[in-house]
Amino acid sequence: MNVVRGERNDHQINLFLCGRIDSTNAAEADAEIKSITEGAEKLPVLIDAEKLEYISSAGLRVLLRLRKTNEKIHIINVNPEIYEIFDMTGFTQMMTIDRAYRTVSIEGCEVIGRGANGTIYRIDHDNVVKVYNNADALEEIQHEREVARLALILGIPTAISYDVVRVGDSYGSVFELLDAKSFSKIIATEPERLDWCVEEYVDMLKKIHGTLVPEGDLPDMKGTALGWVHFMKDYLPAEAWQKLWDMVDEIPHDDHMLHGDYHTKNLELVNDEVILIDMDTLAVGHPVFELASMFNAFIGYSEYDHNTVKEFQGFDFETATDFWNKVLRSYLGTDDENAVRQIEDKARIIGYTRMIRRSIRRKGLETEDGRAEIDLWTGELLELLDRTDSLFFASSEILVDAEVGNLQKIIGFVESKLDEYDCTVKTAMRICVAVEEIFTNIAKYAYPGEEGVALIRVEAADGGKAVKITFTDRGHPYDPLTVKDPDVTLSAEDRAIGGLGLFMVKKTMDSIEYEYKDGKNILTITKEL
Repeated sequence: MNVVRGERNDHQINLFLCGRIDSTNAAEADAEIKSITEGAEKLPVLIDAEKLEYISSAGLRVLLRLRKTNEKIHIINVNPEIYEIFDMTGFTQMMTIDRAYRTVSIEGCEVIGRGANGTIYRIDHDNVVKVYNNADALEEIQHEREVARLALILGIPTAISYDVVRVGDSYGSVFELLDAKSFSKIIATEPERLDWCVEEYVDMLKKIHGTLVPEGDLPDMKGTALGWVHFMKDYLPAEAWQKLWDMVDEIPHDDHMLHGDYHTKNLELVNDEVILIDMDTLAVGHPVFELASMFNAFIGYSEYDHNTVKEFQGFDFETATDFWNKVLRSYLGTDDENAVRQIEDKARIIGYTRMIRRSIRRKGLETEDGRAEIDLWTGELLELLDRTDSLFFASSEILVDAEVGNLQKIIGFVESKLDEYDCTVKTAMRICVAVEEIFTNIAKYAYPGEEGVALIRVEAADGGKAVKITFTDRGHPYDPLTVKDPDVTLSAEDRAIGGLGLFMVKKTMDSIEYEYKDGKNILTITKEL
């Protein structure tokens, strides 16, 4: 039996190796390869090593001689033992070599997640497999593994694939998710835990959006969104399209992380720990892009047919609407309905743009239901464009290192939020003085001799008649309300230095509250507008 057989065409040489290639038959294998490749030195060579059982140094020399005449060599289906030989001898640095993949069956397996690029199945008690829609998904798998590692390094709890397998005609990534239960399943089967899911969902969302990604490590979602808008040029009135383009283009660049497909099937509860999955859509950008995809998942795709969310998430449209509204209020940090709806409208504009494009690309205009759905979304989009002038908004929280050098960043953030609330100049100045005093105290004294962070949250209060600012740190417990006020009637000679900052805060703010909870100092000031 020949250890080498092959064929070639005008574009590629295909070689098939089998059995053993060693000192006894290396010369024969070399001659056969030369006869197949002669006169085609510029063509790429694809070598299928599925049936190769053994290779010695003599066999390696055959491949090395081939590499000298044909630069582009790709070896596939290499078993682990032979791959190890290729790796230790440096062949993996000279040519592309792919391991063989074990086969996994998903027949009868529970679907626990479904995203834009694939479906996640539970294959046994401990493991799940994400099967990709694209049959040639190896590059996608590599990308997702890389971004998942990046997210984990940056502090986002996620699962990383430990194996790549063949599943039918496609590929899959295998993850260990012991006793995992998606948030979709929890909401569908344990409705009394919906508020808990909202809290955990928002906490994870804020953790994602609070994560700064090194420049260039993830794609920019704004560029992707501009691609969606560009597609829409032939489907919107010229003036509306131009306004849509300008508003998306004006969204400032942001290097904070976005998940890109953040819905309840992509959050898993694993041994009481919340884990984020399906990381191939990870990007950077302004939170409005994330909120748009969330709106689509819970509301947008189901506006025409309310059964859609039931089929996708496992719970009904009413529950999805309730969940979305609670999440949005919690994330934005306000119960002011007008403020919530304004941000929702910004997200809807991007969400409808994406859905219309997706439907048209999937032949939606060729069916009656598809046209009705596109007409519904287009009508909503045009109405929103008519009453919206900007898609940008400042999120309600900022997380910074507790360092005095970050003071101006904090002040700028607070001022931008006060502008949204139409705060007067006098009131804004008093609030900013209070913010400076509190943040400076945290930076100087909360973490003596060590590093730490501070979270500052700005939100409307009392139905929009007041603003509330909350400072949270994990430093040493310290209740500033227990500090005795300085005696401001004393002469300069008799007065102690210090203590005036907190005194000013107490005098200028309408209320100040402190609590120590879950290892955190939480100080809240409120000022009427």
